[in-house]
Amino acid sequence: MSHTHRSKDKLVARIRRLKGQMEAVERALESEQPCGDVLQLLASIRGALSGLTVELMQEHLSEHVVQAETDAERRQAASELAEALRTYMRGE
Repeated sequence: MSHTHRSKDKLVARIRRLKGQMEAVERALESEQPCGDVLQLLASIRGALSGLTVELMQEHLSEHVVQAETDAERRQAASELAEALRTYMRGE
């Protein structure tokens, strides 16, 4: 069983919190809250999303790279992680 299946409930809860945070940004914009408040909300979302991303990357590294059964599986998992990191870093 994959690590995402084992921690599915926890991951889904984090996603739901992120959705709630995004909805808070929408409400803040709709109610014309000060931009400083909106920026703070966005900073919180970025932190939460980064934390989720790091958690999944760590689990992927542990499960699919470190514990891979074959060199081919290890190379594939490492390649997937490298591509995710490239994409993630472009957003920085």
